[in-house]
Amino acid sequence: MNALTKTFRPVSFPTLLDNLFSDVDFFADNRNSISVPAVNVKENDDVFEIELAAPGLKKEDFKVNVHEKLLTISAQKEVSEAEAKENYTRKEFSFRSFSRSFRLPNTVDSEQIEATYADGVLKLHLPKKEEAKPKEPRLIEIA
Repeated sequence: MNALTKTFRPVSFPTLLDNLFSDVDFFADNRNSISVPAVNVKENDDVFEIELAAPGLKKEDFKVNVHEKLLTISAQKEVSEAEAKENYTRKEFSFRSFSRSFRLPNTVDSEQIEATYADGVLKLHLPKKEEAKPKEPRLIEIA
């Protein structure tokens, strides 16, 4: 398991009684609910790759930064809609945001990190430092 992946904890499934006596408001407006996008982390010999599923956003909505080996990916989007007719005015707005942070291993060259966003997926390319890449075996001659 590499340094970027998280450990999984067992999930406990709610019982029927938990559902009956929960404080869920069925009439609540869920447009402003907070959700954290799913993340895939891959490790190859030369690079770590992070893929974050965030459909409906634009690349301008994201902020990616590195500070002291902490990679933080965040985004926020505000949508407002207004309609004025004869006897009424309607204005609705919603605000979505999230933030994910990853502690980078010492093997990542943080100066060379690149990010792209296409088709609802943010991809980060985190190259490894040259000394962290696997080396070919070297034959040592005996004198």
